Amino acid sequence: MRVTVYAGSAPGNRPVFAEEAGRFAAGLARQGCEIVYGGGSVGLMGVIADAALAHGGKVTGVIPQSLVDAEVAHGSLTDLRVVDTMQERKALMAELGDCFVALPGGVGTLEELFEVWAGLVLGHHRKPLMLLDTEGYWNRLVSLALKTANYGFMSDEESRSLVPIRTAEDLFTTVRNWTPPRPRWSAPSASAAAS
Repeated sequence: MRVTVYAGSAPGNRPVFAEEAGRFAAGLARQGCEIVYGGGSVGLMGVIADAALAHGGKVTGVIPQSLVDAEVAHGSLTDLRVVDTMQERKALMAELGDCFVALPGGVGTLEELFEVWAGLVLGHHRKPLMLLDTEGYWNRLVSLALKTANYGFMSDEESRSLVPIRTAEDLFTTVRNWTPPRPRWSAPSASAAAS
């Protein structure tokens, strides 16, 4: 299984963020999962790559040329895919992964998370979407999703399609039990269109 991981290019201001990121990546690697991530050597992105590689895992990085030029690309990955734009980076990361996990991060992590979440709600993919919830980092987002449903802007199943997890084992449980939300809009079936 290939797990696409979105994570901050900063480490955060508490050691627990790096500790939990490393433990999570090591757990995935020990179970034979390949990690797909943003290709950086810095912040939680670097922690993810280093921990997975240290435990024998395969790690594919996807990074735009501008960040390679800025010398933030990781130099020891199993595979490094260099693309032209951030849009290409996001598309390839989404295509390569069998599921998605967002770790704590800033606006780039949020953008990546919201893009794949919107794709799930719209039925563009059916892949599991999870949040590594270190220190309750994602609590307010989960609450906001539930409030959005309460106000009628999402269905209950859409609002609950962001699944908080704490460990690699939680990821495997979520994937095994995953039921995607029904697509918001779908094309009519051929038989319905013919009638």
